[in-house]
Amino acid sequence: MIYLIDASVYVFRAYYSMPPDMTDRDGNPAHATFGFARFLGDLVERAQPRYMAVAFDESLSTSFRNQIYPAYKANRDPPPEDLKLQFERCREFCHHAGIPAFGHAEYEADDIVGTLMHRCRREGLRATVVTRDKDFAQLIAEGDIYWDYSDNAQYRYHQIEDRFGVAPERFADFLALMGDSVDNIKGVPGVGPKTAAALMKEFASLEEIYDNLDKVASIPVRGAGKLAAKLVEHREAAYLARRLTEIACNMPLEIGRAELVRRAVNIAALTEFFDRHNFGPMLRKQAERLALMPLSAAA
Repeated sequence: MIYLIDASVYVFRAYYSMPPDMTDRDGNPAHATFGFARFLGDLVERAQPRYMAVAFDESLSTSFRNQIYPAYKANRDPPPEDLKLQFERCREFCHHAGIPAFGHAEYEADDIVGTLMHRCRREGLRATVVTRDKDFAQLIAEGDIYWDYSDNAQYRYHQIEDRFGVAPERFADFLALMGDSVDNIKGVPGVGPKTAAALMKEFASLEEIYDNLDKVASIPVRGAGKLAAKLVEHREAAYLARRLTEIACNMPLEIGRAELVRRAVNIAALTEFFDRHNFGPMLRKQAERLALMPLSAAA
């Protein structure tokens, strides 16, 4: 089993939930760094993975999706400068803690996770995706786990539809139909989660929907009689949205299985890191425990 962590979810969670008065020795905020380091240390202690990777987003504006659709995520405000700094510090923590971490200027964390999952799957290694972002549900296959660590909830392939309303293999089309205001993806106006889920229960893909528009009126949702006309009017937007919502699982990532093995903790480097950030004994004691954890015994 390989554990693949969506870093942004947990860095943002720490940034907005931890006391912001926690600072490093230069007076810079350090609360997100502390929260992320504690989360990641807890996860390693709990799961004791042999294989793992943390995926970071590097930019809101240089993804290949911006080339397809320049307005992609253009509605988002740039992250605060102190948050950008703490993202860098979180990657530094991973390095000192022996945890493989990756980012890419043209691909997002979703794509890194998807690509690593597919490569590992070919070698018989299943994955646990640690996130609470619903978009990752499309990656789950038999043998994989979607782990919402914050809620301590795990979902296997057959549980994804009950949790999110749609089976994993239909999830990208589901997202395309209803769009995503957070990412500035329009989708089909008037199609919300219930309608999109109903369509994806009846049809296997966007292609099948558009090949059977005469059957759409029989879908058991309000406004089904006018739904086919909406789909026809916004067909181009739906297919564009699918190109944006579908996770790229074949990105150019020169990473082999050996590079996904958790390495030994560098206690000296972590001690200096903790000193620099004014972190107390909690993380230091945890780092000592991680350093004593036999890597050969990891799952």
